Amino acid sequence: MLMDARRLLIFREVARAGSISAAARALGWTQPAVSQHLAALERAVGVPLLLRGPGGVELTEPGARLLDRADQVALQLHLAEEELADLTSLRRGRARLAAYPSAAATLVPRAVAGLRARHPDVDVELTEVEPPEALGLLESGDVDLALVFGYDGDPAAGRGLVWRPLAAEPVALVLPVDHPLAGRRRIALAQLAGEPWIVGCARCRAHAVALCAAAGFAPSVRHVSDDYVVVQNLVAVGLGVTLLPHSALDAYRHPGVVAREQASFGTRTYGIVHRPGAERVPATAALVRELAGQGAPPG
Repeated sequence: MLMDARRLLIFREVARAGSISAAARALGWTQPAVSQHLAALERAVGVPLLLRGPGGVELTEPGARLLDRADQVALQLHLAEEELADLTSLRRGRARLAAYPSAAATLVPRAVAGLRARHPDVDVELTEVEPPEALGLLESGDVDLALVFGYDGDPAAGRGLVWRPLAAEPVALVLPVDHPLAGRRRIALAQLAGEPWIVGCARCRAHAVALCAAAGFAPSVRHVSDDYVVVQNLVAVGLGVTLLPHSALDAYRHPGVVAREQASFGTRTYGIVHRPGAERVPATAALVRELAGQGAPPG
């Protein structure tokens, strides 16, 4: 069986878009042309890959298996394209980055600005997502780099991926300015056992819950938000207390909150994850250098 790589990539576009019509628009083709290539691919493999319906397409089990391979083909083609795009001259190139929100607001703009100053024709495509989603995009070949974090140690980067730590940042307790403990330099979490708590993403929530457990209580979680602006606004009006990393407070600081950093609140390690070999792609390597220049590995 000889499989046409172009048809494999068309199938991937349809599977990712969720419908033949959406894929045709993305490819700039007609819908019948896309359908013909899909039919030819299904004849070549001998099994249906997609179930068509009025709401779009659904992958069959063989289709899901083939999509994994198609993602790998797309990644390898992208790497080949980038390696051949003016090579080390970096007159052209593209780097696709997934980053968590507070890094996307602080670290990433500085790094991208530095890259543009040195290589004006290298494009960076940013997708803002939390670490689990960023790693998923990396594994599927939809991004080249993932900027992720983990609390009190390295994040789980996944098998077959390269992890490069950049720095560790402190975590702060955030209180309303009129809170009875707001004027103290050091605060024990046990003093907040009766307070309502605000937590963020799954990793941030797990960190807060573990710290509170170590202090002898289970936090009463009243509000959940991944948005550090929303979280600080909730704190400012007295709806709870929270823990936030330094970068979230650097990106935005509400005038109605106070933040207290101390070692007992832990640290958050952040860094870059990529597939082996991606660091040799010129545009990707240049972005890695810029990101690394914004922070030193934790010592």
